[in-house]
Amino acid sequence: MSEVFPAYLEPLNDEQRRAVLHTGKPLLILAGAGSGKTRVITTKIAWLIREQGLDPRSILAVTFTNKAAREMAERAKQIEPLAEDAMLRTFHSFGAWFLRRNGSLAGLNPNFIIYDDDDAISLLYGIIEDKPRAEVKHIAYNISRAKDYFLTSCDPLLAQIDSKGDFRKYYARYEERLTQIGNVDFGDLIIKPVEILRAYPEVARRFHDRFKVIMVDEYQDANVAQFHLLKELCGPETYVCVVGDDDQSIYRFRGAEVKNILEFPEKFSGADIVRLESNYRSTSPILQTASSVVDNNKGRLGKTLRAEKGNGSLPALIYLSNQDEETKFCADKILNSVKKKETNWSDWAILYRTNAQSLGFETFFLRSGIPYRVVGSLKFYEREEIKDALALLALLVNPRDEIAFRRVVNKPARAIGAVSIDKIVDTAIYNDGNLLEAGKNIELSAKARKGLDEFLKVIDDGKKYLDEKNIHSCTNTPTRGKKDILTAREGLSVCVTQLVNNSGLTKYHQEQDEVAGNSKLDNLNELVNTASRYKPSIEGLIDFLEDIELDRSMEDSSNEQQDAVTLITFHNTKGLEFKRVIMTGLEQGIFPRDDKKGDELEEERRLFYVGATRAMDELYITSCKKRRMYRESELAKPSLFLSEIDKSCLQIMDQTAGYTRTPVRSYNAFKLNDDNKLEDIAGYKRGDRVSHEYHGHGGVVKIKDSAEGPVVYVRFDNGKETFFNSEKLSHKFEKIGDD
Repeated sequence: MSEVFPAYLEPLNDEQRRAVLHTGKPLLILAGAGSGKTRVITTKIAWLIREQGLDPRSILAVTFTNKAAREMAERAKQIEPLAEDAMLRTFHSFGAWFLRRNGSLAGLNPNFIIYDDDDAISLLYGIIEDKPRAEVKHIAYNISRAKDYFLTSCDPLLAQIDSKGDFRKYYARYEERLTQIGNVDFGDLIIKPVEILRAYPEVARRFHDRFKVIMVDEYQDANVAQFHLLKELCGPETYVCVVGDDDQSIYRFRGAEVKNILEFPEKFSGADIVRLESNYRSTSPILQTASSVVDNNKGRLGKTLRAEKGNGSLPALIYLSNQDEETKFCADKILNSVKKKETNWSDWAILYRTNAQSLGFETFFLRSGIPYRVVGSLKFYEREEIKDALALLALLVNPRDEIAFRRVVNKPARAIGAVSIDKIVDTAIYNDGNLLEAGKNIELSAKARKGLDEFLKVIDDGKKYLDEKNIHSCTNTPTRGKKDILTAREGLSVCVTQLVNNSGLTKYHQEQDEVAGNSKLDNLNELVNTASRYKPSIEGLIDFLEDIELDRSMEDSSNEQQDAVTLITFHNTKGLEFKRVIMTGLEQGIFPRDDKKGDELEEERRLFYVGATRAMDELYITSCKKRRMYRESELAKPSLFLSEIDKSCLQIMDQTAGYTRTPVRSYNAFKLNDDNKLEDIAGYKRGDRVSHEYHGHGGVVKIKDSAEGPVVYVRFDNGKETFFNSEKLSHKFEKIGDD
């Protein structure tokens, strides 16, 4: 006779029910993507109250966003109204609640103010007077990371965060100042409760008695400090249950530590693991694609997702000629499906690795009438660094542009204060309005005069590059693989590069914290990429700025629509789902980035897994043969991840026709000797990438001699192998670069 469960447990599958009914030992619920973990958490809270008679006030559940906490509370309440009295908070909200009641033990007034990141930077800026604000911001970022890892200014391990000798001193002075003021930052909301619980056993006992059950959602996103808080809150009799997915730990840059979930069974001895492996979101081929990549990670507990939806269409891997073709492919795919009434705009999401990659899609979609919304970032032309660069360009066209002048004349700081700027503007108004000319003749202090002259020279030098003949005298040359300066050789991009570099804006925006600085530089690079399509002339610049203004005006109306395509980074897709997903830019150096090794490369694989498992019905993956990087179109290598995908669950389409094939020399015209190697005669060498209209992309694995000439052996990404005589190269093959 089958066991009878309460009605609210009936919708659960066996593994979900096992997690809900578990008691006693610590529990790790390893919840795969789309496996219904929120239902499990909220049902477990209701079950503990209703069936186990637990006082709801003795339940503490923590997660990472206020939205998630509110959703959990509402859903638990729908099952059991008494769940309203359970404490469901974010980690930081709980820390603030704790300190309002117990902070006096750490010398805190209950009315303390919580400093956000900008407040922390301002406080530190007042302490470190001899550093530029950008450097102070970087120090503040590192202090925040140190607190994530529960490292004090005295900790020997602090050098792993910042090895510079002064960092420890600045961190200590920052902490002293915070104490003097009596306020806290976000890191303190976690650290100080831990310190109080450790220093005052009677407080720890009170909390152990209060909270009989502690649950943590999204445990893979917890940092080291949050782990310490969890440990201190758990007494000998506390039932602790954490829910998360080691394969979805993607926030290392925010301090998240995947080892928290991997080592849970060790840190909480005797812990049980319940795996939620039934996926209700995606089809089987989509899950197989995602899993075949993340399975290559060593740092994982392991699970096998089952698609409750069953089979569906195979994910498509599309090789394209360049990023313009990639954009067009995405637009055509979406437009056709909407015109046929197969989908709505909002059924589609386009994923990319960096925010800068959104520009091509934003521009093309605006001109194609495709409504879109950009999630998790400012619209491209509203970003600070882009507006700064456009202000410099605007002054080349119109030296009377007061808004542009005020924005950049003292950015970065050139000792030109507000009074001096007003004086220049007033002088220009009473003459012909030319701010640049007014600035040349106005009387200023020595420092301001020097700074203004430097700025005016930048503008004058920029004008030189609005002439084709001056492009090749550009002192900047591309440095492949480096991103510390902007470089250019083509069209209007040279002028943009000169202005932004020489004005100091590149360095100013680069010297942010590691994450923000790289992102801003990526965005500036993308603006320069776009400028390379325009002529290096005043007319070309006017066209460029006019096109941008038109795009910006359309941008405003586009984002107001609810039914719109979603443009989003892989990181921002966490917790979302879409019927059809296009993952773009699957090239080495883009995704994954070339500098990712070891643990960081494993996180990149997890990011791929998260992106792929957002797709409900259809998944498309694009990879370009060439991509504009550093103002030049460069051959791109397919992403490492593409070679890791199980090819049996992919349909591969090559749309790179139209490129000139590499000429193949006639074998009979040469004889093999010391001066003519086999590879030279074949026109191919090991590692060369080739394209085939049926098999897709592959790599040359060896070349052998034969009576009829060199024979080239190719292993394709779909697992097939073949060979061909280089003199009789089939029209179906095409050389696309080195592997």
